[in-house]
Amino acid sequence: MSNLGPIEDLVLRDCDENDIPAITAIYRHHVLNGFGTFEIDPPGEAEMKIRRRVMLAANYPYLVAELDGKVLGYAYANSYRSRPAYFKTVENSVYIRDGFQSRGIGRQLLAALIEQTAARGFRQMVAVIGDSENIGSIRLHEKLGFELIGNLRAVGWKQGRWLDTILMQLPLGAGDTELA
Repeated sequence: MSNLGPIEDLVLRDCDENDIPAITAIYRHHVLNGFGTFEIDPPGEAEMKIRRRVMLAANYPYLVAELDGKVLGYAYANSYRSRPAYFKTVENSVYIRDGFQSRGIGRQLLAALIEQTAARGFRQMVAVIGDSENIGSIRLHEKLGFELIGNLRAVGWKQGRWLDTILMQLPLGAGDTELA
């Protein structure tokens, strides 16, 4: 399906609890078959509901992209680190249903996520991209203005190989040009 071209009739909206089964299935595929997440065992729906509730309670955006009522991808911002000094910095995550990559869904989701995160007063967005060979995710973030900050070599072990983590960063709103 990825050769069909961009999908332009996507509906981007806030995630609701009814989306959790689809989100869980999308994430399960990525956990078991990819390197974008270093999670080894896919969480079930109950855990994914808890994660969503925690993010929403902390005022982080959580979005889905759907077409004809089917969730094709999701994106959210979450705490970059738990220490109080990081309160204006978020980490983003974007996952697309298998077979729908390279059709513009990730770009639309990430662009909307950046906009919503900035509107909520956050100042920095960090992408922690699993696997330095994850060129699709790296290029997506570059296209939306993220700067390559670093490469942590061989920090994760998954599916029989060592994996790098790519760090990319995007200032939001005033970024660091104004005091908090």
